[in-house]
Amino acid sequence: MTDYRSLFDLSGRTALVVGAGSGIGQAAAEGLAVFGAHVVCADLNPDGVQATLARIQEQGGSGQALVMDMRRVESIQDALASLPRVDVLVSTPSINVRKPLLAISQEEFERVIDLNLKGTFLLVRETAQRMAEQGGGSIIVFYSIRALVVEPGQGVYAATKAGVLQMIRALAAELGEKGVRANAIAPGVVETPLTEQIKSHPEWYQAYAQRNALKRWAQPQEMVGAVVYLASDASSYVTGSLLLVDAGWTAIDGRFTPPL
Repeated sequence: MTDYRSLFDLSGRTALVVGAGSGIGQAAAEGLAVFGAHVVCADLNPDGVQATLARIQEQGGSGQALVMDMRRVESIQDALASLPRVDVLVSTPSINVRKPLLAISQEEFERVIDLNLKGTFLLVRETAQRMAEQGGGSIIVFYSIRALVVEPGQGVYAATKAGVLQMIRALAAELGEKGVRANAIAPGVVETPLTEQIKSHPEWYQAYAQRNALKRWAQPQEMVGAVVYLASDASSYVTGSLLLVDAGWTAIDGRFTPPL
């Protein structure tokens, strides 16, 4: 008989969480540790990953911290070489330049592409290769509802997120026989450093809250359930999926033009 109580148990697994220094990445790292994973907290911000590691250890969890720049393949390779294995990858970092397409400079375009699309590609490629060689693993990448629906000022960001989504789908198709699962999570509006700009505009902030079915913003910890599910055996038959954690945003028709 299947022991259903153990479906979410991550004991004995190593989870690499990139972007663990703050926001959704920090919450994901803490949540994975609570469910038994040894969590490698990676970020460009050394203070941030140390703070996350301290929070994990305060709760009796196991982890370590390292500095990684996912825009540089050498940094990713060095990080992976320092780990005996990686069973779970969670990738959260991205940046946004909120401008109309005709106002975005080439430098701004390349900066968003460099992290959101190229950086994610490098991280996923290197980690997936490692997982394929070891016989399995779970890759979880945060994309965005902007991969599906857009608004003024989000064109380049949305393009990168749509690209990430298709890349994850392709990876699921290519590595399924190797035991590697690849899935994407799309948050709605979450209070993180990436959305600080919106909080400074009360009308904009409230409009987004009213846009979804629950009429509020999410907190980073509300993304943890989706991460643990996709990391664990509870999702053993799930790959190539698009998990929306958006309070019904994409199910409801509506529009708001932000102050650009």
